[in-house]
Amino acid sequence: MRLPLTKYGLPQVIIFPAMLIALVVGWFFLVRALSPERPNAVLLWVPEVILIIVLVWVFSFFRDPLRRPVQDDNLLLSPADGTVAMVETLTDCPDFGRPVLRIEIFLSIFNVHINRMPCSVRVGKITYKPGKFLDARSPSCHKLNEANELELYRRSQPTDRMLVRQVSGAVARRIVCRAQTGDDFAGGAQFGMIKFGSCTELYVPACDNLVCRVKKGDKVKAGLTVLAEYKQ
Repeated sequence: MRLPLTKYGLPQVIIFPAMLIALVVGWFFLVRALSPERPNAVLLWVPEVILIIVLVWVFSFFRDPLRRPVQDDNLLLSPADGTVAMVETLTDCPDFGRPVLRIEIFLSIFNVHINRMPCSVRVGKITYKPGKFLDARSPSCHKLNEANELELYRRSQPTDRMLVRQVSGAVARRIVCRAQTGDDFAGGAQFGMIKFGSCTELYVPACDNLVCRVKKGDKVKAGLTVLAEYKQ
């Protein structure tokens, strides 16, 4: 039976729920001990309900829904769940030397936080960059925050060099990346996650036959939503 929780969430997916369950049980017995005959219902149940809601949210944050990514060499799939925060063409992008389509996706604390590959790729260099922890909605977030850059090479035509950037947010403090240089991934395959609010970016060389399929404000799902398409 498939457990619908991500392995990338360990150890938090075990520690946080265990702590919350201990608090729920401990608070119940504490209030009963202080007022054994007639416990105050509000004092007893309001904190309990809040703790249970937080517990449900923790499990929800680390959820790993079953998905069957689209397999089409002409498509670039979303590397993250969330909301498209920016779509732009950069004329001067370091290390590319040509115009680049940049798509930024904001992940709230309620989104699935698992990252997936945009297409069938081979992993090149992986670069971790320490930085700040600004709010992921800040315009400076992608420039100043802690980030992990994955250099990717498409395994089908055009064999473009792309980048996927995992960027921390104000709440996120841990980027998980299980990809290694030289690894091959199918489109939509999982490679990591960012814990507790963040953004993910896709950089791909712009060309005449590459058509962007999303706009700012669109809701996207990793491995399912088409961000861009190569027209034949």
